[in-house]
Amino acid sequence: MRELLQRFKDIVVYDADREFYAKIFPDSVTRDDLLRMRRMTGKDLSAVLAIENTNYDFPWSEGVFKDCFKAGYSCWVCEDVDRILGYSIVSIAVGEAHILNISVASEEQGQGIGRKMLTHLIEVARWYKTETIFLEVRPSNSGAIALYEKTGFNEIGIRKDYYPAQEGREDALMLALELFY
Repeated sequence: MRELLQRFKDIVVYDADREFYAKIFPDSVTRDDLLRMRRMTGKDLSAVLAIENTNYDFPWSEGVFKDCFKAGYSCWVCEDVDRILGYSIVSIAVGEAHILNISVASEEQGQGIGRKMLTHLIEVARWYKTETIFLEVRPSNSGAIALYEKTGFNEIGIRKDYYPAQEGREDALMLALELFY
């Protein structure tokens, strides 16, 4: 039980002292120290939808995000002191996790926020003792593919015509990460 509680704390605990020190002694903490992951709520949807609509030609609707809440998916936002910088969603069932969406505000990309969210989702999956994490990614999304490969994901297949595209459909690369305990 103690190990389970510690794993849970590692996932959700936020150190308020960091925010205090950032205000009083701004040079004492890095921006990364101020980033935190927390559960997404309905109140976050306007910020999440703003990121979604900016990043994608074919964005998810508000209804899709609400359906993720209803289905019990693990939905998270990454924020700094006062602003949501990105969000991520993973479905977990029967020993498997499926990353459905990870997105970082366009002006914040390339600063490690996507890596932080991906690492967090992997820890959530570990907490649930999942064996494999799956995801799909557009072959044209080279930045995301590089992140996934650096994290240990491997290509396991292709889903033909998976994503809508400006001219028809785009395939998806299927990636998987095996978790070992």
